[in-house]
Amino acid sequence: MIYDLLIEGCTLIPEAFTAPINDAAIGIVGGRFAFVGPRRDLLPGTTATERLDATGQLALPGLVNVHTHTILSMVRGVAEDMGFAPAYTKGVPQGHMVTEEEAIALARLGACEAMLFGSTLINDTYVHTALTLPAMAELGLRVFSCNRIHDVDFAGISEGRWEFDAKIGAAKLAEAEALIQRFHGGAEARTGVQLAAHAPDTCSTQFLKQVKALSDRTGIPVQTHLAQSKVEVANIQAREKKTPAELLDEVGLLNDRLVAAHCIHLTGSDIARIGRAGVQVAHIPKGNATGGTIAPTRALVEAGAKLCLATDNMHADMVEVMRWALCMGRVQRGAVEDSWQPEHMLAAATLNGAAAMGMAGELGAVAPGYRADCILLDLRRPHLVPHNDPLGTVVHTAHGRDVRHVVVEGEVVVRDFRPTRADLDEICRKGSEAAAALWQRARG
Repeated sequence: MIYDLLIEGCTLIPEAFTAPINDAAIGIVGGRFAFVGPRRDLLPGTTATERLDATGQLALPGLVNVHTHTILSMVRGVAEDMGFAPAYTKGVPQGHMVTEEEAIALARLGACEAMLFGSTLINDTYVHTALTLPAMAELGLRVFSCNRIHDVDFAGISEGRWEFDAKIGAAKLAEAEALIQRFHGGAEARTGVQLAAHAPDTCSTQFLKQVKALSDRTGIPVQTHLAQSKVEVANIQAREKKTPAELLDEVGLLNDRLVAAHCIHLTGSDIARIGRAGVQVAHIPKGNATGGTIAPTRALVEAGAKLCLATDNMHADMVEVMRWALCMGRVQRGAVEDSWQPEHMLAAATLNGAAAMGMAGELGAVAPGYRADCILLDLRRPHLVPHNDPLGTVVHTAHGRDVRHVVVEGEVVVRDFRPTRADLDEICRKGSEAAAALWQRARG
């Protein structure tokens, strides 16, 4: 047997709810897993074009980040303490201020950070997507992305004005459809699109119906921010005499193909409604906690919603997000329960995320026939020793910076903590320069 890549000597957790395999081997052919099991079970005479010694490392499926805004690394370390989303806040860089060159630089910075931290697929939305999507994908990770779809004039939002313009909406839908034609279902499933309706309060009701129509016509699922803030809830209540969840249900968007980020400010009937619809909830535990909020994830999951994980903006550490999701769920119950354990968080970060992105059966597991996305964390670091339970140790004490290697479609895209397709120092320099220029303009 000749493999394109043979990873040897690691401890392997093939997918959530499976026992670790010690001294494992992972053989990859044509971008897919061909052998997964104990190294002793490799056929005699097995060879490989490339070998990767993974002794002392833990292999996991690649992490799937279902909701992020890479360009918003530009407000890192500031937005966390504002108490509100940057798009709604005066005096900070806004999406409509970002030039094409700045967008590319910041998107590559955010995507590189995500990849180095173990994300093999990110679902990104913001501005200048026709340029940022391929620029991010060049790094080697899978990138699903879409322009921010809305018909509100975002220039007025930070001033407290929600003014809708049909021309803005038409342009955003046309841009999204062009992205679908160009990038969805890209070679090796490296690129894709989800229609990114920004939020119920930044989309008029008629416009939300147009988004639904485009989704039905193209077969492309929708993602949105839902019940993200009290301001959103108040605006929809004043505008429609409904909750945001009720509004999305009325226009036909509340279904099992919707990826709904945040889901914080929900009524009991909202939770039941979201659960019945089987919505994919993009849980952002650290970002929410930074703003003093907790999404009712336990109630949502028990109602029937599917739990996925995401970083949103400011940081891209999905390993840390698993820990925050675990802890926030336990805080809601005031107890440690069998139904909320590290394996459930791994499922949310891998299998559930893959399903939310339309990649069920293709991503989320290290198993024969699956696309060959996996990460290797270095377990020899002091905070990971001893690792009596490797997954428990990772979820409770590891960080994304412990990811030593990242493999996407059988290609090593991060080797020894460094990207293999790009100059990390250059990415950091250009991202820093872009952020500095934006802050100067925003303050002016």
